[in-house]
Amino acid sequence: MRGSGTSHGAATIVNAIANGKGAAFGIDLRTVAEVELTEGYGVEVVMDGFPGEDPGLAERCVRAVLDRHAPGERYHARVRTSSQIPISRGLKSSSAAANAIIKAAVDALGLADEPLDLVRMGTRAAIEAGVSVTGAFDDACASMLGGIVMTDNRSETLLARDIMPDHLKVVIDIPDLQIRKGSLPLDRIRAVSGITDLAFRRALEGDYHLALTLNGMCYSAAAGLDQEVAMAALQSGALSAGVTGTGPATVMLVEEDKVRDFLSAMKGRQLAVVDIYNGEGNK
Repeated sequence: MRGSGTSHGAATIVNAIANGKGAAFGIDLRTVAEVELTEGYGVEVVMDGFPGEDPGLAERCVRAVLDRHAPGERYHARVRTSSQIPISRGLKSSSAAANAIIKAAVDALGLADEPLDLVRMGTRAAIEAGVSVTGAFDDACASMLGGIVMTDNRSETLLARDIMPDHLKVVIDIPDLQIRKGSLPLDRIRAVSGITDLAFRRALEGDYHLALTLNGMCYSAAAGLDQEVAMAALQSGALSAGVTGTGPATVMLVEEDKVRDFLSAMKGRQLAVVDIYNGEGNK
């Protein structure tokens, strides 16, 4: 039995680590997973392009699906993933991988689950695998559903959804540095919870640009990340700019007709321009 699944990357508007509530939006970078189930035991994982990565998340995702839909059955799972999303840069590679693998495993069984049920299986697997502090329900929802999502990660509740205007482009600065979740200064991050709560309230009011920029300033300061890219972006015409997730990547939202001038003003930096992902059929 074989199945496939695709999910997308996402970027942070408000990080949920400080106060449990987060906001994120989908971006058009993709992770594709294939799952083959045969009789037997165990999970075999192949991650194209990332041979040294820990397969723990993929294994837990498959087991979550089998425990739910095929308890007591004997299956060996072979998982293969390929991804456009850089790992451990804040662009939701783990959420996208979990979503894609779970979708593929469910598809291999010939079944279909509600999208949020798939998301919740993945967030719990991410916590167990140690690749997320909160389970990243906001990131996983944005990755699965597209558009803008605002969530309470503690109760795994989707509070609000919106569409990001499609005349915007996402410009991303992606340093070579990777930041793993086990190295985060959680005490410093929680110390800025009052400010990130303000950013979340502004996101609920629809002021996504201010929320993203304010959140980025807080988390960069707490984690000791360089804010020079975000500051240069704001000076060069970006509507908003800030670290995504726990970094180190910086995301910038720029009006499509101003991207060329923006890139010229930001010369000397290696920047990627990515489309927004608002979900299938949405613009």
